[in-house]
Amino acid sequence: MKNTRTIRVLVVDDSVLFREVISRGITSDPRIEVAAKAGDPFEARDELLRVRPDVMICDVQMPKMNGIEFIRRLLPQYVIPVIVVSGVTEAVFEALSAGAVDFEAKPDMNSPGSVQYFLEQLIIKIKNAAQAKILAPAQPALPGGAGCWSRAGTDGPGRSLKEQLIVIGASTGGTEAIASVLNVLPPDMPGIVIVQHIPPVFSRMFSDRLNLSSALTVKEAEDGDLVAPGKVLVAPGDKQVGLRRIGGQYRLECAAGAKVNGHCPSVDVLFESAAKAAGAQAIGILLTGMGYDGAKGLLALRRKGARTIGQDEASSVVYGMPKAAYELGAVEKQAALSAIPRLLLSMLQ
Repeated sequence: MKNTRTIRVLVVDDSVLFREVISRGITSDPRIEVAAKAGDPFEARDELLRVRPDVMICDVQMPKMNGIEFIRRLLPQYVIPVIVVSGVTEAVFEALSAGAVDFEAKPDMNSPGSVQYFLEQLIIKIKNAAQAKILAPAQPALPGGAGCWSRAGTDGPGRSLKEQLIVIGASTGGTEAIASVLNVLPPDMPGIVIVQHIPPVFSRMFSDRLNLSSALTVKEAEDGDLVAPGKVLVAPGDKQVGLRRIGGQYRLECAAGAKVNGHCPSVDVLFESAAKAAGAQAIGILLTGMGYDGAKGLLALRRKGARTIGQDEASSVVYGMPKAAYELGAVEKQAALSAIPRLLLSMLQ
């Protein structure tokens, strides 16, 4: 049975104009109601206690207290899914680390098309956030991957790092989940390719951020990139990414394409190509996210003999994508997020 409950939203932004644009835009959806509006975190705190909303939309740059500090102080006392809105800045990743469940880039207010797209995406994210679980923020790994687990002795006889392949897919809650996995992996890993549902430009920022925190080399993927040991390639936010095997290596095909399962990049596109290119040499990991993108692709991997991992419900911000995969029989091992790195290393034996 479909969820038809009204989602009550608190809109927090210091711009009266932008508060109104958001409020009028999101209430075009009959499932969404604006319960209250606030111009700064102190007003927002009072409105939270008064109206008890289901979801909060919060600007990052605000007077008196910025959105990131507000989220850090708020969530231990008042558990609510928060979507941050921001300009194109790395501050969104700080907000996600503080406990926000999602973000959306502010539109060009002089472009009706940009504003309309922003509102459409925000409505989708509000509905996702209303189903999200608020988890304690992950403890960041030390810079440079300090504290990584050793991979010594994990290579089986006759197995080449170049032939092995790891593919990871995630959506809502995925930026923090991916970071928590990569930041404890050693540098001598097989090549890794990632699809995270994320807007363009932010995918490059996300890659750069992972590159600084991880012992692995992380970059935004480009067409023709070769998958290599110790290297992580993150799909651009507006391209479909697939793999082709050429000799003993995997080459990335990265190009604009139609949305699959409502997404570009799509986890299914990556996973299905990995099933064809690598088969039993691959390991597929499906992390937190709304919807079912990646479920069929993970099943294709498993049918080709690949090992497969799905994040469990308790540790997922949204147990949607991994649940869909589990119900299809695509998940060989289900595990808490904190257990996935060690499970991955054991599968590489």
